[in-house]
Amino acid sequence: MTPSVAVAAVTFDRPRELAVLLDAINNQTAAVRSICLVDSGTVPSKDVADRHANVDYVRSEANLGGAGGFSLAILKAVASGADWIWMMDDDAEPADPECLATLLREAQARDLDAVVPLVVAPGHPDRLSFFFRLNGKVTHERAEVEKVGFLPGDGHFFNGALIRSDVFFKVGLPDMRLFIRGDEVDFTLRLRKAGIRFGTVTTAAITHPHAFSETKHVFGARWHVIVPDSAFKRYFYYRNRGYMIRRHFRVKSFIADVGGYLGYFLRSGDVRGLADWFRAFSTGLRGKGFGPLEDQKF
Repeated sequence: MTPSVAVAAVTFDRPRELAVLLDAINNQTAAVRSICLVDSGTVPSKDVADRHANVDYVRSEANLGGAGGFSLAILKAVASGADWIWMMDDDAEPADPECLATLLREAQARDLDAVVPLVVAPGHPDRLSFFFRLNGKVTHERAEVEKVGFLPGDGHFFNGALIRSDVFFKVGLPDMRLFIRGDEVDFTLRLRKAGIRFGTVTTAAITHPHAFSETKHVFGARWHVIVPDSAFKRYFYYRNRGYMIRRHFRVKSFIADVGGYLGYFLRSGDVRGLADWFRAFSTGLRGKGFGPLEDQKF
């Protein structure tokens, strides 16, 4: 029996990118039962969604963030009765029409509960948008990762991830308290703790904007920190890093973050940047700073 698939997608003020994504999903060789789309943008994109008969459009007047938007979309997708949920942000795009079919095939062959494709930078097919760590070193080179073939227990959620519906009953939904930046890492850690079988296959890919400029090397290729390009993103990234260290008791991450950010900001003479990092990181480390978006200070 052919497994059924529902897409859980989110969008925020990207109507052109959304149109490309919806077309690409419905051009897959493996059929998609429905596309559960949550729109939190300032301008509704219902007209784009209405071009496709299988889009279940949900308008949110509140900005739920990536975590909240995905949570709502996942619930709608699971409620459809689909066997698998395929996660997509509005600025992602399957690299070819065989992407979904490849993920389904690999999941079955490897007995996986979740399978993740490579995430490739648009216009740079040889570069990965997000790095992998191989033999202790960070790499964005697609060819290096493809040589591995399969990376068990590793992957970049949520874009392009194909997840069995029952997984969400075991580990829960993305934590909407995290809003953006880190909700996918928290979800990955919960998968590992629950013993969910997942991994990245290098025979399937999606495209998604890269974050090359955010990776800052501190002491060579083996130690780096992430510094997002806006105060808004930096606040949530730093706060959520602190919170996840607290929630999952990640001692190594605590040492790496404290040493890495101290080294980066002091070497660059960015005292203001160090202060902003410490404020947000310590807020998360204390389990504070959660609430409506308008209550946050960044």
